[in-house]
Amino acid sequence: MKECLLQSGRRPLVWANIVAGCSLVLMSAAAKAQDAVQTPQDPGVTVITLTQTGCQFLEPEGGTDHGFKTEEKSDCLEINEKTGKDRLQKISPLTVKPGKYIFRVSNKNVPYELGFWLRGAGLSRLLQPNVSGGGLTEGVTRDYSVELTPGNYSYSCPLNPTPDYPLVVKD
Repeated sequence: MKECLLQSGRRPLVWANIVAGCSLVLMSAAAKAQDAVQTPQDPGVTVITLTQTGCQFLEPEGGTDHGFKTEEKSDCLEINEKTGKDRLQKISPLTVKPGKYIFRVSNKNVPYELGFWLRGAGLSRLLQPNVSGGGLTEGVTRDYSVELTPGNYSYSCPLNPTPDYPLVVKD
């Protein structure tokens, strides 16, 4: 499963415009894989669990489920336009050391397909490792593997538009 979902590494600038296409191809292969979540074989891999509900991830928001009711992507665009900036001001960035990670992401009660996207913040998005993919239907959990290098990152879901949650990787 790891190799099916892996979409990481440093890319030359010419790759910046085709990242989304690569992710879709990888997820297409992953969709054929078993939905069961596997424990990493490599003891050097750290698993970070994230849970998506309507328009948000629970963990960065202190585990608080705001109970946003959403039937489609446009609902979240409106909700996060009103509340996202204030919510982000109340959280601290997730801070981790450089290394190998699995982001174990679950769809908890969102009635449409979700995804996950972790990338460098700002212009560093073009050079820093990233991982992305979809296939998170209601009740499904998927693993997204990446090896993170020092820097500032953001993670979000573009299909269940969430705020861009901050992640800092430093020694």
